Amino acid sequence: MSEKTTKPYINVDYFEDLTGDIAETGQKPVEEIGARVSRLRAAKGLTLNQLARLTGFEENFLADIEDGKVQPQLGTVIKLSKALHSALGQLVSGRGDKLYSITRKDERKVISRSTSKTGQRQVYAYKDLAPEVKGRHMEALMVQLEENPEGELSVHEGEEFIHVMEGVVSLDIADDHHELAPGDTAYYPSTTPHLIAAKEGQATILAVIYDG
Repeated sequence: MSEKTTKPYINVDYFEDLTGDIAETGQKPVEEIGARVSRLRAAKGLTLNQLARLTGFEENFLADIEDGKVQPQLGTVIKLSKALHSALGQLVSGRGDKLYSITRKDERKVISRSTSKTGQRQVYAYKDLAPEVKGRHMEALMVQLEENPEGELSVHEGEEFIHVMEGVVSLDIADDHHELAPGDTAYYPSTTPHLIAAKEGQATILAVIYDG
């Protein structure tokens, strides 16, 4: 395991070294999620107003996503993928073309750094661990969580499995609150209201998301 930078709290990056901070890899950045949303919306002949009605999101919020002013969180991306009749992976990391994928630790690609709805602060960053697989129905992500005390509960289609790699994770699900330590796991239907964040500082998790 690589040496980590000195930090005053149990640290982690929603999928870093296996842990540590999600560092830039020097690879060419992938196309932004907002650009994919805009391209798919145009291909389907939808206006922003029509997409807003399909998703329940405000039109200005969708415009900020397409313009790259706000980086959408995963629950938002899943709702957009459903409205655009697109596989989640196509929005998260693009269309794959391989039968299988092996991703080395130093080959993980930073896909997005998701922000709050206002775009003012980062909520988490994540790496897709198998973006090249064609026709996949799950997304395996390494995620670095930040504190998010004012975050909104997320509800969307699918199922989620998380495994805590580093740090302490705060998980609100339905009316229950849990704190998860390294090695702890959780599995829940995404239709159950949920909010996941670092309890303090940062935390890193492995997340497997099935978008239904």
